[in-house]
Amino acid sequence: MNDGGDGGGRGQGQEARRFAEYVAALGRGPGRSRALAREEAADALATILDGGADPYQTGAFLMLLRYRGESAPEIAGLVDAARRAGGCGGRAERPGADLDWPSYGAGRTREAPWFLLSALALAAAGFRIAMHGSNRFARGRPLGWGLEALGLEPASSRAAAAAELAARNFTYLPIGQFDARLDRLLGLRELFGLRSPINTAVRLLDPFDAGAAIDGVFHPGYLDLHLDAAALLGRPRLLVVKGGGGEAERNPVKPTAALLGTGAGRAEVSFPEFGAAARRMRDPAPIAAEDFAALWREGREDHPAWAAAVATIALALVALGAAEDPGKADTEAARIWRRRHGVAHARSSR
Repeated sequence: MNDGGDGGGRGQGQEARRFAEYVAALGRGPGRSRALAREEAADALATILDGGADPYQTGAFLMLLRYRGESAPEIAGLVDAARRAGGCGGRAERPGADLDWPSYGAGRTREAPWFLLSALALAAAGFRIAMHGSNRFARGRPLGWGLEALGLEPASSRAAAAAELAARNFTYLPIGQFDARLDRLLGLRELFGLRSPINTAVRLLDPFDAGAAIDGVFHPGYLDLHLDAAALLGRPRLLVVKGGGGEAERNPVKPTAALLGTGAGRAEVSFPEFGAAARRMRDPAPIAAEDFAALWREGREDHPAWAAAVATIALALVALGAAEDPGKADTEAARIWRRRHGVAHARSSR
């Protein structure tokens, strides 16, 4: 097992002994174990990332957190440590992006990353969209496949991602280019056979301190956890939806319920089925890269996936606060899609 630090050494000395206290707190058993405080969770992940924890301690820590069911303060602490390790620090006063869009899905239900087309259409409309993620365990067509089909490349570093965001309102930053140690921790899924709380924490990284965020989860139970942790982290707006394969993508063939968290609290937002066009998606055929690219170029409204791309734009508009309700969001989303090649790519002033 590799830890999140140098990947080879064993934690020793005072750091490993301190880390053992966190493992013991989580694992003492019924009636005696306890959740970690936010500061403790942050210190624990910082110790892992710095190579101070023994690899066995790392595995025990992550699986005990999962088994107990991670709390919002624990997730917030993990995010605190991950952001500091990646050079983020505290939240910037001026957002570096309008919308933070994590993509860490790995579910078998993913046919193709239609949400990527949604993000690019929003970027063409002037919204600064910052995507980050990892799809190494994806069972469907991952985001990287979609980028390649469109002739695009992931950012090679956080600095390169910031430059891309300024130049064309869109970037995709792989987690391995943000922090390779976090990427290795995500890779422990191969050894555990399970996702760990790191998968939840990285979705809340927000590397560019966006003014809003959209997030997809695998299971409904994670909706409140993400919103509770985001509130502790001081995130301005976060819309969370149970999406196909764990991605922030709206299924247009049925109504979609999302939760929106803001500084004023949270509310459920109900999106309707996306009209007759959506019903053609019930039995989609496998798509080739050239067909994926053709949908972006031609915008064919007779294409089964058109509804998914446009419906997801509406989801993002509500997350951004750019549309008041789902009905108006759907109308505006269709307009944005149809104008995606005719709008200047000037940097947004939002």
